[in-house]
Amino acid sequence: MIEIERLTKRYGATTAVDQLTFTVRPGTVTGFLGPNGAGKSTTLRMILGLHTPTEGSVTVDGVPFADRPRGLRHVGALLDAQDVHGGRSARAHLSALARGNRIPLRRVDEVLAEVGLGKAAGRRIGGYSLGMKQRLGIAGALLGDPPVLLFDEPLNGLDPEGVLWVRGLFRRLAEEGRTVFVSSHMMAEMEHTADRLVVIGRGRLIADESLAEFSARNAVTSVAVRAPELPSLAEVLRAEGAAVRQAQEPDGAVVTGLPAARIGELALRHGLVLHELATRTSSLESAFMSLTADSVEYLAGDAR
Repeated sequence: MIEIERLTKRYGATTAVDQLTFTVRPGTVTGFLGPNGAGKSTTLRMILGLHTPTEGSVTVDGVPFADRPRGLRHVGALLDAQDVHGGRSARAHLSALARGNRIPLRRVDEVLAEVGLGKAAGRRIGGYSLGMKQRLGIAGALLGDPPVLLFDEPLNGLDPEGVLWVRGLFRRLAEEGRTVFVSSHMMAEMEHTADRLVVIGRGRLIADESLAEFSARNAVTSVAVRAPELPSLAEVLRAEGAAVRQAQEPDGAVVTGLPAARIGELALRHGLVLHELATRTSSLESAFMSLTADSVEYLAGDAR
């Protein structure tokens, strides 16, 4: 379990993380979401004791990570897959980690095989693709067989087969009762990966809830309508409290506030012909983008 209480990190006048409080529990895959620059990586580094909080506290199973000897036995982490010595082989890299954490060397080949790098174990890492480096980083996180695992953007560079493999790996780790915390800026991927979401923006907590709760609270259901007498239909629907927005087609509109069945009943009652009546639900990606719109640090077209 990871417990974060009023966690804050300032760099001079800049506040990277601002009074964060949340708990990451075992047995679930928790997605850590936010736009680039939201403070996700800084938070992960404070969990691992790589950065010292300005205020607040963070513990792993009740103890600050920095107080634990042989840390890889307690927490496995992938922060930056590129941060490895390119001249070493994958086996040599993991063997050094194993020795430093008193992990049996047999684990090196076990985790290399698990992530699909068994045949490339003797190759120099400098010749690896980004996807292979991601797999090596995951192998390093698994090396100590830890109860808590942190992953920062673990899907970068992976092909579709690799993405499916990672999803299955995270699910298995959670089913084994481990704490799995996955940082990403992509809601579309977390929709397929996470059970629970922690969303931050500009270092502040925006949401902390299950994926189902996030979906129910943020996904917007609308009804696409096409009708030859659209102005008359719009007048009827607005009288019932609906919001009607013109679509791209001259006879089309997007309606919120009334279900499709009720729109059809009203059209029939007033003798209005419908050419289309379709319920549509916005994606969680669009809901996430809307929720974090005020927290995006840099926008396309921003002249600053």
